Amino acid sequence: MTAALLDVQSVSKRFGGFAALTDVSLGVRTGERLGIIGPNGSGKTTLINCICGALRGHPGTIVFDGHDVTGLAPYQRTRLGIARSFQIPRPFASMSLLENVAVPLEYVAHRVLAPRHAKGWGPLAAADIRAEALAILDQMGLQAGADAPAATLTQVGLRKLELARAMAARPRLLILDEVMAGLSATEVDEVLALLFALSGRGVTILMIEHIMRAIMRFSERVVCLDAGRVMAEGTPAAIAADPMVRRVYLGA
Repeated sequence: MTAALLDVQSVSKRFGGFAALTDVSLGVRTGERLGIIGPNGSGKTTLINCICGALRGHPGTIVFDGHDVTGLAPYQRTRLGIARSFQIPRPFASMSLLENVAVPLEYVAHRVLAPRHAKGWGPLAAADIRAEALAILDQMGLQAGADAPAATLTQVGLRKLELARAMAARPRLLILDEVMAGLSATEVDEVLALLFALSGRGVTILMIEHIMRAIMRFSERVVCLDAGRVMAEGTPAAIAADPMVRRVYLGA
């Protein structure tokens, strides 16, 4: 069995008297495509905020690639290889697509092995950053507009740029928060194709999504949350057939 890249154990999170998460445990295997579903308010975004470090769950532990990251700040987790997209893309609107992708590349460049530096680790040269940013934009189908301002993008273009910026952090675990929200059926298929390609290159992906045909098609395993607890998990087919899931989430 493939080793767990991410191990979340007994994480809870309260906001005052409201329990957003209660004793949530889950694992994500290296290379896996994991989907998380649940009704609005079920704790999905709170969970990924705890995984990424934007929120601190208590009690509970989060282990990534063998490292206990429970007490680490978000930037420290990013440097270990956890990156995320956001439900509402917020690019630097006046900057070009290339510049938007170059920012996270500059930030994580210290992780790059640079043989020209005596100590082995060092910053990327400007030409290297540009080349890698263009390569990432090309993967997303955005290279032709690399020098255009982000403000000129369509909705699907913004979603692709959000993916590009996340991939510039060179993640081993990519966490997606409703990356297909508001897209047409054709656009959803475009983004799915990109995600399958990223998975094929070895990126582990954890996805929150309300578009059921998309998450069921993409995921190898699905976890369903309800009222801050794990209600069910299994293959997409098993989850879709689960009577409790159908009653609570699918409306049957």
